[in-house]
Amino acid sequence: MDKTYFLTQSTSLFLVIVICLIFLSFGIYYSKNYQGLKNYLTANRNIGFLSLTTSLTASALGAWILFGPASAATWGGLGAVIGYSLGTAFPMIFFIYLGKKIRKEFPQGSTLIEFLRKKFGKSLFKLILLMTIFYMFIFLCAEVTAVAVLINYISDTELWFTALIVLLCTLTYTLYGGLKASILTDNIQMFVIGSLLLISLMYILSFTGSKFSFDFVKEKNPHLLSGSYLPGYTSGLTFFIAVAATNLFHQGNWQRIYAAKDYKTLKKSLILSFLIIVPIVFFMGFTGLVGFSLNSSIRPDLSFFYLLLNEQAMFLSIVIIILGLALTISTVDTLINAISSLIIVDGKATFEFKKKTNYLNFSKYIIVFLSIISFVIASYGFDILYLFLLADLFCCAFVITVFYSFYNKIDEKTAYISIIIGFIAGFLLFPSPDFSKSLLVGILLSKEIFSPFISQSLLFLSFIIATFLPLLVLKAKKIKF
Repeated sequence: MDKTYFLTQSTSLFLVIVICLIFLSFGIYYSKNYQGLKNYLTANRNIGFLSLTTSLTASALGAWILFGPASAATWGGLGAVIGYSLGTAFPMIFFIYLGKKIRKEFPQGSTLIEFLRKKFGKSLFKLILLMTIFYMFIFLCAEVTAVAVLINYISDTELWFTALIVLLCTLTYTLYGGLKASILTDNIQMFVIGSLLLISLMYILSFTGSKFSFDFVKEKNPHLLSGSYLPGYTSGLTFFIAVAATNLFHQGNWQRIYAAKDYKTLKKSLILSFLIIVPIVFFMGFTGLVGFSLNSSIRPDLSFFYLLLNEQAMFLSIVIIILGLALTISTVDTLINAISSLIIVDGKATFEFKKKTNYLNFSKYIIVFLSIISFVIASYGFDILYLFLLADLFCCAFVITVFYSFYNKIDEKTAYISIIIGFIAGFLLFPSPDFSKSLLVGILLSKEIFSPFISQSLLFLSFIIATFLPLLVLKAKKIKF
């Protein structure tokens, strides 16, 4: 598709400002009667089924779904699409069991970290806290960058403008209303997201007809659907492990687990969220398979737009901008409040300031500082995929040790050893930015001494090893499983 701009800058700027102000107004208006720390952290633990479901779903999705699944599908095939879909949604199933455990043992909690403080000593939780904030900060940068790049693609609008408006509006209502504001706006945003995705699906089907099918993909690129296509398996497992592991540490999810008015409501919401997320992410990934089959020269991450912006480009460009903003803001407000809640609840145990400190205000200063960095990154359009993958590797190294501790006693030393060994081993195979080599394969040792499978599957192997090697360490310490 030739590079064209489908909207004027003035139209695009108007849309960005208006949509952001609408969400800001809703956030401020509906949360002004729900002030106080309990509402800021856990929405007074009184969120019902519908609100919880829409909030869990909207927070799990983001502007990344417009780019990531389609891009992965063009080289990982159907396996990557399935892995991405299940990896995004499967934490909802895990939370059914983990949520029940944490709500029962720590009913007045609000973060995963404070629960882990009770399980471990005075230092390991700080490492977990640092990793969690690092992951969510990278996620924040990715979301703001994605929507800025999206609107630049549609109308050539300066990246900094979109980033500034989105961050200012989201910061304003989220720092004012906390989790209550985030959940209230998620309800509206999920309605917008669902409606616009259905409109997009109808237009894509009308434009592509029978070409939007497995038969067409099989005709043009049969390897992408083949059961013998090895990258389909490795990429599917890679995305499933990486995305699922990181979402288990997402504080926004844990806040919502605590915010549910009872466990029955939580369980039903998690199941329905799972059932909503899977087809949405699968659809976005499938656009990559079809777009690549129609035109193998297109940029993989633009497949969705390639299929959609064939006719009625102005109307559909408006749809895409509103969809992108709703996806982004619903994720960004979750991340802002999640990071803020960690600092409020775990700040005293972490920083150990001598004087009396207002950690609510302190958290807001930290959030503003991180948002400024996010603004700079988005303004320059920096590619942070590599940092995102590194954050995923951190989460993979932590995941088994941390969540095994929910049900079994692990001493802090053993936990440290298992996590560090898992991360170091995974990092040795973690690919370089060009994905051609790793510290072990190609730098410390020649690539020629390794099999082609190893040298071509570095990301997959690094995640597998980082995730499951800690399990061997725990067994070596004779911990019963």
